[in-house]
Amino acid sequence: MVSTRKSPGSYGEVTEQKRLNDAREEGIPWKKWGPYLSERQWGTVREDYSKDGNAWDYFTHDQSRSRAYRWGEDGIAGISDDKQQLCFALALWNGRDPILKERMFGLTNSEANHGEDVKEYYFYLDSTPTHSYMKYLYKYPQAEYPYRDLVETNRRRSREEMEYELLDTGIFDEDRYFDIFVEYAKADPEDMLVRISIHNRGPETAQLHVLPTLWFRNTWSWGDGKPKPVLSQIDENKIHASHPKLGDYTLQCEGAAELLFTENESNASRLWGQPNPSPYVKDAFHQYVISGARDAVNPSKSGTKAAAHYVLEVPAGGSKDVRLRLSPKPTTGAFGTFDRIFNSRLADANEFYVRIIPKQLSEDERRVYRQAVAGMLWSKQHYYFDLDRWLTEHDAHPLLGSNKGNCRNADWFHMLNDDVISMPDKWEYPWYAAWDLAFHTISLSLVDFDFAKDQLLLMLRNLYAHPNGQIPAYEWNFGDVNPPVHAWATLFLYRIETELGRSDLRFLERSFHGLMLNFNWWVNRKDPEGRNVFAGGFLGLDNIGVFDRSAPLPTGGHLDQADGTAWMAFYCLCMLEIALILTEYDIMYQEIAARFLEHFVWITYAMDRIGVSHDEMWDSEDGFFYDLLHFPNGDATRLKIRSMVGLLPLCAATVFEPGTLSKYPHLMELIAIFRERHPEVAKKIATADDPNIGGYLGRRLASVCNKQKLQRILAYLLDEKEFLSPYGIRSLSKYHLDHPFVFDLGGQEYKVQYLPAESNTGMFGGNSNWRGPIWMPVNGLIIRGLLQMYPFYGDDFKVECPTGSGNYLTLYEVAKEINRRLSSIFLRDANGQRPVYGGTKKFQDDPHWRDYILFYEYFHGDNGAGLGASHQTGWTGLIARGLDLFARLSAEMVLSAPKTAVAAMTREQVAGQDV
Repeated sequence: MVSTRKSPGSYGEVTEQKRLNDAREEGIPWKKWGPYLSERQWGTVREDYSKDGNAWDYFTHDQSRSRAYRWGEDGIAGISDDKQQLCFALALWNGRDPILKERMFGLTNSEANHGEDVKEYYFYLDSTPTHSYMKYLYKYPQAEYPYRDLVETNRRRSREEMEYELLDTGIFDEDRYFDIFVEYAKADPEDMLVRISIHNRGPETAQLHVLPTLWFRNTWSWGDGKPKPVLSQIDENKIHASHPKLGDYTLQCEGAAELLFTENESNASRLWGQPNPSPYVKDAFHQYVISGARDAVNPSKSGTKAAAHYVLEVPAGGSKDVRLRLSPKPTTGAFGTFDRIFNSRLADANEFYVRIIPKQLSEDERRVYRQAVAGMLWSKQHYYFDLDRWLTEHDAHPLLGSNKGNCRNADWFHMLNDDVISMPDKWEYPWYAAWDLAFHTISLSLVDFDFAKDQLLLMLRNLYAHPNGQIPAYEWNFGDVNPPVHAWATLFLYRIETELGRSDLRFLERSFHGLMLNFNWWVNRKDPEGRNVFAGGFLGLDNIGVFDRSAPLPTGGHLDQADGTAWMAFYCLCMLEIALILTEYDIMYQEIAARFLEHFVWITYAMDRIGVSHDEMWDSEDGFFYDLLHFPNGDATRLKIRSMVGLLPLCAATVFEPGTLSKYPHLMELIAIFRERHPEVAKKIATADDPNIGGYLGRRLASVCNKQKLQRILAYLLDEKEFLSPYGIRSLSKYHLDHPFVFDLGGQEYKVQYLPAESNTGMFGGNSNWRGPIWMPVNGLIIRGLLQMYPFYGDDFKVECPTGSGNYLTLYEVAKEINRRLSSIFLRDANGQRPVYGGTKKFQDDPHWRDYILFYEYFHGDNGAGLGASHQTGWTGLIARGLDLFARLSAEMVLSAPKTAVAAMTREQVAGQDV
């Protein structure tokens, strides 16, 4: 099958869109350079060579300035090429800190009362999809950074107490800090201009050491004979970089800066008390600037790490700029056209977002939208991990006679990851997570379809997916299980691009074949008894259960998971839809479509069989789905916790236009055979082909929830005393605040209680909480489910929203209301306050803080305050898609064309363009 693409593309002559088209169609490397450095490489699994697998303690922040990384690099506001061979980032010293600030500081999992947490303030303000323009802000205190205070105070606090943040230390009092803006602009794909603007927000002149740093990732110290690249001074303000693969580059530094050189190699003397092979080591600039050790840097002006050392006196309320240019060849008059190029690239970025962002949005909504997308684009990272090599170095390779059998990820020796990947959070989660990534693509597709599609395909490639079909979860345990949402994301992207005139069937079919392998893995591994009910472990919902769902149950026996089973029903429907699309081009897919429809029917039936049974997930008395605990003696009991586990079945819904299935005779023949063989199942389940059940305009609905189930679940979901928060849908019902679920096992009490903020347990590290807070991805899927069911039920079907209010809404209106509540987390309210920042006055009131948005991991179930990872724009970036969707998507559009409504909305977005 051949992709049908149009050129110049969906956005006509918009300059940035032309760059995207040129990158895709002409191979022009506009994306070769980007923000591909991590915010944290220390404390990762890749760098862990310990015996006990304690990655946090094996490679610490204190060691990171002196110890060469094996698998990647990190830095402040950094960029690199797409293989992270040559890196550039910022280093700073305020004259008071005990160490040179080369990377973000944060607490490890054991140091903090709620798990690992970055303790810095930085913001991803802007980026185009080709990174032709980017902007970043770091707030650097002028007083000594309180490293010890942050560690010791947080360590003393219990899980019931709030975290101790950098603002709480008082270090920003009297505004004694620098706002450091770092901007990048590309003159061409490999000619990068850098502007560092330092603003003194304090009342007095303050000195700042600024060290823009260029270095090579260390690829030569690991015994495989790779040649060593070199940096050298070629003029008083130029650094020449020569790399055997990357080629030659020159960094030109404006003004009177001293050029410093050393090696990106470990300081073995400081770390381990061993002699250094070279006197010039990774932490040389720290020694030179802070300790005054003149002999720490190489007087011959060469090495593998270099910096331009600027010492600036910045007046109170004033600013100073540092300008640099990195390009393959020195540019004559490098700074003569500098400002013009910057202005041009910023204009390109503005032009692009004016076209992309709906005009219906308010100024504040546009600000949130653009910063959300910027966060998505800044969160790209080159991720390198050769498991075959890593396991061999650990003496744990299962095919090489290893004597170390407890090493993590030993079954994944086939893996070789060496790509730019969208990260959840480049400090707290500087490694990909499979289900996060699928959500990332929904927002990334607003600006870059090609990158979004490549990310989905990446996880299905042979060098990522396991030979048995499993998609890798995350580096702490690639074999863990994430919810299967890749098929949904694939279908979403395909439909939008098709409506834009670029029907990429090659992408759809490639994805489908990889997804079929993964689907089979689920069926074979997570439903071993063949009962069409699924487990899966924590499935991304961390501490949502009364037990750790990824560990052996303290009761013995096993767990049937309502969410795992609902995810598989959802998976079936997405695969069914893809198979039907492919059937239009190849009739062989009819048989496969029938298979997925049959799977869906059996799974739905297993969740609620004929009659009243106590060993199924649907509780007809409560009107809710629960996990089912099976004891070793054969007994079973429902774990009656009203949580997101019981709401996820709403997501497994797909509407079909009249006659969709009847177009395929062989498919209808297979359905008829199934009906004849299993009449009791067919009678119980209302599916797309049922001639007796029709919705609005004669449509058919395949859904886990029939009308009665839908009404009963929505009564809980839309109850403000249960799931409906002013800021979205809670992950656990507020009912459990006063009515905690308690399971007594031999005198030991296991309890689940509503916790709207941080977790009070150490389950899954204690750094996230699914017992009350609002999580953007599952809210997005609930909205998707409602929008799927609305064109079936139409405007005549209404539900009370909120429950008990006397106000009745259609399913479209309910979806829109949930999205409004989610959006309000980030937007200024009537008092000018953003709920995301809670009671933090600096963020709420200060003009230099209040319009910079952080996209947290999850949000307080009652007041909307941001919690968890502070830069998880990844899936929280879905807010941009939500703002976009409901600014353009009317109820009439959904009713008239349910399958293409979102895509048609995107066509409206580019109306009048060359589509």
